[in-house]
Amino acid sequence: MHTLVLCLDRSGAVPRATGVTPPVAGWEAVQSLVVEYGVTDPEDSAVNCLLEGLRVARDLRDDGEESTVAVVSGNAESIVGADRTIAEQVDALLERYEPDAAILVVDSADDERVVPIVESRLPVDSVDRVVVRQARDIESTYYLLKQFLADEELRGTVLVPLGVVLLVFPILLTLTNSLAVAIAAITAVIGVFLLYKGLNIDESVSGLPSQARDALYSGRVSIVTYVVAVGLALIGVFAGALGVSDMASMDREFVAAMAFAYYSVPWIALGALAASTGRLIDESIREDDLGANYVNLPFGVLAVGLVVRGFAGYFLERAAVLNPVTVGGVDLGALSVAPVVLSAEERLAVFVVAGVLVSLVGIRVGAVLGDD
Repeated sequence: MHTLVLCLDRSGAVPRATGVTPPVAGWEAVQSLVVEYGVTDPEDSAVNCLLEGLRVARDLRDDGEESTVAVVSGNAESIVGADRTIAEQVDALLERYEPDAAILVVDSADDERVVPIVESRLPVDSVDRVVVRQARDIESTYYLLKQFLADEELRGTVLVPLGVVLLVFPILLTLTNSLAVAIAAITAVIGVFLLYKGLNIDESVSGLPSQARDALYSGRVSIVTYVVAVGLALIGVFAGALGVSDMASMDREFVAAMAFAYYSVPWIALGALAASTGRLIDESIREDDLGANYVNLPFGVLAVGLVVRGFAGYFLERAAVLNPVTVGGVDLGALSVAPVVLSAEERLAVFVVAGVLVSLVGIRVGAVLGDD
């Protein structure tokens, strides 16, 4: 059995420091690389990763198993480019040595993200994570803090929010004269920041300018409908605020919330309908085979708007804020139909049934267009 002991360097630190072109394979080549890289940057944990790869290969050799130690590195500007570079290097090693399995050696969580790339090409028997032991004294803490302050990314994600908190906290405490309010405001801001980073919203926001520029240059209809959708949503918020303005003195928060939803949902639903319609038009222009999900989206938005408005109207009518719906009668001489007053339950049923019917129509239309 031939085992490939593979040291992963996703960041590309090894080739940048040594000038060696990866992949590097073979005991002597990797040993020489360890010496050169260790002399260049002895504080980097990647040195220990390479040494661990040599140790694993030696232990396999002592057990009578054939092994080859190698180093692959993602020497590229972007994450996607680095992963593709590593994939090409792994393919070259597989073609050259034809191993039966692999043992991966990593020194960080970022390197572990490359593991699925290797697993898609070769069975992986083990993933060896190298953790460097640090001296627990004041001097080592000082150097760790110095390295932390030298890292630009860590400074931006840790020190800047901490500095903002330390500046804003005394200001809030002075303005509100309440320690609880100041702590609650700071905690809310920290929570928003953690969600912003944890959900990768920053990456999505950073890509918005380029996406907007591409949309403008490509002449997409959706860029106009998105602006219309934002305007309609603002109108909806304004209409909802007007709807509850006369309830400010009333101690009924739930009723006020239902009134806001009742008056704002039609405008917000129209905005979502405009945005989804623009997206549908763009997809119909770009692709001959239009997906059913794009066709279903406008109908789904309209159906949700009907159902939400129906429930909000039900609660408002039960709270005596809205009058019952009256369907006007018909007088045709000999034939006359008296007006019909709908109860709150009947009003809700009409909106729910209408929402379901609109949703079913959307599914049917999407299925027909999808088959075409």
